[in-house]
Amino acid sequence: MRRTNRLIAIVKSARLQHATLALFTLVVLAYAAIALRSIWRVSDRVLEDAASTVGVAALTGFGLFAVSALALAWMMSGTLDRQQRKLTDLREREEQYKEQTALLQSTIEHMGEGISVFDRHGRLLAWNSRFVELLELPPPAELTPLYDILLYQARRGDFGPVDPATEARGRIEQFYRDLPSVRERVTGDGRTLQIHRHAMPDGAVVSLYSDITERRAAEQEMTEARKAAELANRSKSDFLANMSHELRTPLNAIIGFSEVICSEFLGPMRDRKYLGYINDIHSSGLHLLSIINDVLDMSKIEAGKLELASEIVTVQRVIAESLRMVSERAHSRNIELVTELSGIETGIRGDERAIKQIVLNLLSNAVKFSHDGGRVDIRAALDPNGGLLIEVEDRGIGMSAAELERALQPFGQANTGAARLYGGTGLGLPITKGLVEAHHGELMIDTTPERGTKVSVLLPPLIAGAAIVPAKALGAIEDPKERAA
Repeated sequence: MRRTNRLIAIVKSARLQHATLALFTLVVLAYAAIALRSIWRVSDRVLEDAASTVGVAALTGFGLFAVSALALAWMMSGTLDRQQRKLTDLREREEQYKEQTALLQSTIEHMGEGISVFDRHGRLLAWNSRFVELLELPPPAELTPLYDILLYQARRGDFGPVDPATEARGRIEQFYRDLPSVRERVTGDGRTLQIHRHAMPDGAVVSLYSDITERRAAEQEMTEARKAAELANRSKSDFLANMSHELRTPLNAIIGFSEVICSEFLGPMRDRKYLGYINDIHSSGLHLLSIINDVLDMSKIEAGKLELASEIVTVQRVIAESLRMVSERAHSRNIELVTELSGIETGIRGDERAIKQIVLNLLSNAVKFSHDGGRVDIRAALDPNGGLLIEVEDRGIGMSAAELERALQPFGQANTGAARLYGGTGLGLPITKGLVEAHHGELMIDTTPERGTKVSVLLPPLIAGAAIVPAKALGAIEDPKERAA
């Protein structure tokens, strides 16, 4: 649009220039006609020589006059053209300024937040309707003093029971201090406003006003929901702890008396079928006790009440004891247990029962989810950074990424088919993860469906101790019977 206007202005300027030249040309021609007529009349009355002299002089004067007139006309035309171009540029800039001002005002008006700009003398330079709406002000005029706005708010009671004039003067002093600043205030109708203020290079202050009432309400709801969830979690943990205690007492009696009957301590049983039933009762009791212990440990981990001892734990001995506990189950399914340990006992500082449970859980899962006739490897060594690395690897059913995520959740199973086929409460991995993190360690799982799973436990150097005395227990670990179990 601006290019079109400029082109029109140039065309108009060219027309004006041509008209000026044509006018001066007509003037020169008219003068020439008058001069020639005068010369012709003179030539009839004077001598031929005198007439020729006068004619030559007149023609010479006419020529000089014509050249001067044409030059003057051209200069005047050029001056007019330059003035016209300057006027056109000025109009274009004025139009461009108006467009930019309109765009800026439209942007400010539709930005969704209130905005105000006060100069260093406290005069309102720019604002939008959202500013007026949020502060519930009457429509201000340009250069409205900040004092008048604050005085209006103070008289309305926005700042509480204060002297309006004193409060307005005090707030003006604060207005220009400690910038940039972020403040919040509650309006009379209960809305929460967040005010961002920034200083400008010329001493002016720009303020942004945001209505954050809904955000604060949502945050309050989230806080209350989190408190309710934490209370429910504590209640659940307390309930589980109490129930576990109440269940353990009669369960210990069942396990103890069934063990006495199984050993036929008071004499042999007449019907051997009863002995089989008692064995089932004893094994079921032990299984139930194991589940109760897992639930209690999980509740302690979730509640953050897990207390760990600080003692030197010999890793090789813990692994050997764990292998003996799973060897019978592995032997029944012809699963080979293979250990790869260093020849020196490695000691770490931690809770022996918790570390043993970590190793036992990993070995139990590896044996449980291996195929018959498979193999489970367990490795332990110091990593290059001085930490202790324990790895348990099987070649069993494995898990997908989604199944792994589900298995790490309390009471989660990789899939429902596995729950029915292999049993379990789904607490093994979550408890292991919690115990590892309680030792400031890291649990890493690399698994692929139908190819197996490798679980790595990395305990940091802060709890990994130096090598201690040579191990005699390694002989038990490397015993052929244990290796073939």
